[in-house]
Amino acid sequence: MAQINVNVLIMNLLVFIALLITLFSGTKAIVICDINTDKLDVCKAAIIGKHPPKPNTKCCGLIKKADLDCLCRYKSLLSALGINPTKALALPRKCGLKTPPGCRET
Repeated sequence: MAQINVNVLIMNLLVFIALLITLFSGTKAIVICDINTDKLDVCKAAIIGKHPPKPNTKCCGLIKKADLDCLCRYKSLLSALGINPTKALALPRKCGLKTPPGCRET
């Protein structure tokens, strides 16, 4: 049985709870991995639907400012937030960035 790193699990849970509070309570945005959560809508079109369009300039600008290694630590939470992990994890590559090893599409 795989050993679970408790600190990583707790951090993931805290970020997940913060995202849920932000998404459903209308509270002010929070900053996670250098991304202000109220700016995430600029990438929405690029990750929804069967054949989403390429990310736009604003989305790529947001992705380029993000701490991708940090974001990749939360990839397991994407499905719970209604985000398709494969499409979301493809954004760095589509924006011309090198995808961190821990963030490869699953």
